[in-house]
Amino acid sequence: MDQGIATLELAAGDARLVLAPAFGGTILSYTSQIGPRRIDWFRPTAGVPKQPGDTACFPLVPFSSRVRDSRFRFNGRTVELPRVERYGAHFRHGFGCLGAWDVAEQAADRAVLEFRESGSAWPFPFRARQEFHLAPDALAITMEVANTGRESMPAGMGLHPYFPRTPRSRVDATVAGMWEADAEVMPLRLVSPPPPGHDPGRGIVPSATAVDCVYAGWSHRARIAWPEHRAMLTMTSAAPFDFLVIFTPPGQDFFCVEPVTHITDAFNLAADGRQNTGMIVLAPGQTAKAAANFHVEAEV
Repeated sequence: MDQGIATLELAAGDARLVLAPAFGGTILSYTSQIGPRRIDWFRPTAGVPKQPGDTACFPLVPFSSRVRDSRFRFNGRTVELPRVERYGAHFRHGFGCLGAWDVAEQAADRAVLEFRESGSAWPFPFRARQEFHLAPDALAITMEVANTGRESMPAGMGLHPYFPRTPRSRVDATVAGMWEADAEVMPLRLVSPPPPGHDPGRGIVPSATAVDCVYAGWSHRARIAWPEHRAMLTMTSAAPFDFLVIFTPPGQDFFCVEPVTHITDAFNLAADGRQNTGMIVLAPGQTAKAAANFHVEAEV
């Protein structure tokens, strides 16, 4: 890893996790040494990252995905979000990945990172935490967001891991439905079951299928396999990680399988009266928590 960025490394057996607390609380790499082979479970960061999307995984907090036109309505007020050139018209992915996180706790196989927003760019003060616990065959990540302000706050969370793409890599997950989206990847309607070719219940091969979808009613279990490497990762979670994003952009060396708490543009859709967006509302002093586990296995 290039030394131009400060890192924190966790180790457990032959597993290694490299974090960049000051660079958005991101993960730079997650690897295992299986006999003579090094396996990258997340796509490794190449050189010094310039943006969160250059890393292996980044946190989504206090919301995930896009907000239409970088504004939304909540409790009778309109919230304007900053414009970020690379995002275009729709701000996305929250503020946690754009700021520096503090190392609150650290051990050989465990670390806790904290991030605080005072209420400037995002007008609701909050505190976020990520706890990473590494085992020889698994990585557990627990997230939380706490409302530290004096008024209710809309909220959400998610994880945005990038997985290395191979010709035969495959994603399997049982879901109830898929949010059909418009050309700007904004949700239009819930389709159940998902259409053929976009249903992870039948398996999605990222090298063959371009998908950018939010899935509802998933079983909190997704399997990612790399047959060429005789390796597999099983991602599990629980509520409120009740939605799954799968992103397989053509021509790239990665794909994404993201556990999140709400659908794209949830805040605006909730303001329009939708009841199934997954948006969380935190009262002053209230905290929401979510967790995901990545269990890995490979043949020697």
